Amino acid sequence: MSTDLPADLLAAIARNWGFATLRPMQTEAIRAVLAGRDSLVVLPTGGGKSLCYQAPALVRPGLTVVVSPLIALMKDQVDGLARNGIRAVRLDSSLNAGEANTALDAIRSGEIRLVFVSPERLVNPGTHQMLRDAGAHTVAIDEAHCISHWGHDFRPEYRMLARLRDYFPGSSVHAYTATATEQVRSDIISQLDLQNPQVLVGNFDRSNLTYRVLPQSDVVAQVREVLDRRKNEAGIVYCLRRLDVDTLTETLKRAKYKAVAYHAGMTPDARRKSHDAFASEEAEIVVATIAFGMGIDRSNVRFVIHACVPKTIEHYQQETGRAGRDGLPSECLLLFSFADVMALRRIMEKSATEANAPPEFLNATRNQLDQMVRYASGAVCRHRALVQHFDQVYEPENCGACDICLGNTQDVPDAATVAKKILSCVARVSEGFGANHVIDVLRGANTASIRSRGHDKLSTFGLLSGMEKAEIRNCIFQLVGQHALVQTEGDYPILKLNETSWAVMKGTHSVRLIETSATGSDAAEATTLPAGCDPDLFELLRQLRRELATQLAVPPYQIFADNVLTELARCRPTTLERMRVVSGVGDVKLRDFGESFLELIRNHSEANALATDLPPPREAAIRVPISGKLSPAKALSFSLFREGMSLEDVMRRTKLTRSTVSNHLADFIRAEKPKSIDCWVPKKLAARITAATAEHGTALLKPIFLALNEEVSYEDIRTVVSFLESK
Repeated sequence: MSTDLPADLLAAIARNWGFATLRPMQTEAIRAVLAGRDSLVVLPTGGGKSLCYQAPALVRPGLTVVVSPLIALMKDQVDGLARNGIRAVRLDSSLNAGEANTALDAIRSGEIRLVFVSPERLVNPGTHQMLRDAGAHTVAIDEAHCISHWGHDFRPEYRMLARLRDYFPGSSVHAYTATATEQVRSDIISQLDLQNPQVLVGNFDRSNLTYRVLPQSDVVAQVREVLDRRKNEAGIVYCLRRLDVDTLTETLKRAKYKAVAYHAGMTPDARRKSHDAFASEEAEIVVATIAFGMGIDRSNVRFVIHACVPKTIEHYQQETGRAGRDGLPSECLLLFSFADVMALRRIMEKSATEANAPPEFLNATRNQLDQMVRYASGAVCRHRALVQHFDQVYEPENCGACDICLGNTQDVPDAATVAKKILSCVARVSEGFGANHVIDVLRGANTASIRSRGHDKLSTFGLLSGMEKAEIRNCIFQLVGQHALVQTEGDYPILKLNETSWAVMKGTHSVRLIETSATGSDAAEATTLPAGCDPDLFELLRQLRRELATQLAVPPYQIFADNVLTELARCRPTTLERMRVVSGVGDVKLRDFGESFLELIRNHSEANALATDLPPPREAAIRVPISGKLSPAKALSFSLFREGMSLEDVMRRTKLTRSTVSNHLADFIRAEKPKSIDCWVPKKLAARITAATAEHGTALLKPIFLALNEEVSYEDIRTVVSFLESK
């Protein structure tokens, strides 16, 4: 963990959350909070956004006010903090008078550092005045995309937050979201009046997710195909309409699946029961409209099925991001139907009319739906398409985790000829018509529109009469997705040609057109547990977790996430000291639950003659070797290290963070194998670290850090470990 963060903060993170390292962007986001600088932080679901504002609050006097859109979300966060030994309170309409007074007394007395509040409650003059008087100095906006008209989940009540500067003068404001395009990011900054904000955008790729798209046929059969492969695993099934949710849920329940329904048409009590059943693992499947999900923190969702087309790629990215939040492999299936697309378009237009939305807003929603259709119809890597949508670069040629790259699709027969016929037809109609008209011409449709324009006389008329409309439309959108065809924006999108289009028609540029089977027979097998993890022990640990959660009336994930259980089932610790080394095991959870889990591990291991107290996996320490051309920043760091410059001097010269420079130094040592590291780590300290590695190995840094009484920085440990491995 980076030591340019205060030592007491690092100790709090290790003590309360059990983390020895921070995820990408977390260090920079925390630094912005500590510096009192406004920030906008975009980290994908599961990227650790909440830690960015929760951890700094523990080491600063005064209050951090967290604005959250849902009561369930606030309750989960407050309860989760309590399980980690941190007291926080929430102010919302679900509290009775006694609970509300207790929370207010705690705020006024200075006993707590974190207050969760809804936007409606915050704009109440009495609330924001009280919080200001109690020393509020930091405001964190969770789900900040809700403030933007261009966001995928706009909430009018969030617009009231534009007055935060008036409510908390001099305070810093921090916006957090999992999904935001450049347009949405700009709107968030404008609406919240963020002053010179630190803008941090994480990597949008979720490499542990496998994406598949299938044409929708028999929805029940297609959903059950996934459920049957993933027995006893948790999943979410999204439907378009409330009636679809109710019908599918009842069908699954009759087939003995543990399923519950969730949509806005249910009573609040019924929704709460479904929410709690899923969170407590009483139900493994929730069938829902998109009203479900924002307040869910269940980390072991193993699959997300879209039985309908999402409204936008932003919706899709966030909804699929609810799978595999613990980093373990998970599956995302989209059942695509043009009938759903047309239904969604009608719903969106009706909603825009009723809300008297401006024309540009309706146009934007139509374009967003078109982008989603192009994604679903595309022939490019799903990971690449999602990452590029958010203006990031995806480097791998093959992700190995989508239907395209896994070869679960097949090429359209004579794709080059089909592409040329489509592009030629666009040219023949003078690039003046949309996809529907072009499809009708290619299929040889006898319509008044075609006859009146003489398009039945074109050489391309009827050239693809043997293909279905949906097949041709898929090919058109694949050409658009591969930039071999252009679709304009606006109410009536027109197909246009570009340089690549002409290159395809001349045969100097190739494209790929694919089609998928509706059967799902090529579906990937359900993923297995990590290597070395004993599956029987893992299930016993899950059962124990569920029993403890029931006793405490909390969701199981608030005790330990699945990735903690898998590591316990792999390394099988027998002492509290060994268990403490596992990432995600903090002091409070070790105290409250350690012995219960250790007793189960000991008994199971003894009964089955399993080895115990295994070291961390060696592969955890493997780093990509330095090869090829260095980035300019790393090349500069290397040249300065060759001169013997210290970490601090290199930071000043390069303007890079300590954690980045430390990683550069580790790579430099492994690549160039210097004879000594005395200029970076004093000899006595290096000897002390080396002695600790003799007992704990070099696979992970946390055991070494703990063995050294948490007195030695991770940068110094990393430097010495790199030196030892270079030899």
